[in-house]
Amino acid sequence: MTKVPKYWNKAKRYLSKKDKIMSRLIKNYRSPNETILTSRKDIFFSLCKSIIGQQISVAAANSVFLKFKKKCKNKINPKTVSKLTSTQLKNCGLSGQKVLGIKSLAKQFLNKSFNPKLIKDMSDEEAIGYLSNLRQIGRWSAEMILLFTYNRSDIWPTQDIGLLRAISKNYDIEYLPPEKFVSLLKKRFSPYCSVATWYLWRSIDPEPIQY
Repeated sequence: MTKVPKYWNKAKRYLSKKDKIMSRLIKNYRSPNETILTSRKDIFFSLCKSIIGQQISVAAANSVFLKFKKKCKNKINPKTVSKLTSTQLKNCGLSGQKVLGIKSLAKQFLNKSFNPKLIKDMSDEEAIGYLSNLRQIGRWSAEMILLFTYNRSDIWPTQDIGLLRAISKNYDIEYLPPEKFVSLLKKRFSPYCSVATWYLWRSIDPEPIQY
């Protein structure tokens, strides 16, 4: 893991001034051993984890990922993954579509048809578009990569069920929260939507999320 993002403390001060509920959340999850957003800076690892975790529970995703990691002999990289057969991947608990997605991902990294180094010079929307060209990677997965792997500061994943649940709970409004209200919060929290997202997630899940 790397150090926390440089913007983190500044973002907490900014958000605390902007929103009373966010101020409360930030205080609630402050401790000497505060767990905050960090990154592996390993995009292939994170993309594999994102594909594995799609449309299944956190517990199920963790179980499948541990089997996948063991099958890779703890070396999750394009070369290792490319050598695994479809049957080996399915035996980890992966669906046929996820197997195709992970095998395609390894191939694109190896033949360099996907170049993650280009992402650092892209805007958030450009990067989401580029990542979404990968098989099994849609907008939500791309946003998770920008938030966790690249630590972009202003990611507001409105397709994320956890975020929407947290908004409903903390702002005492219906579920699903109205799009106008979600957009209002985005405007209020920008340019630190990623930090706001993190604290909202923490309010409904004691285990910090990591990709």
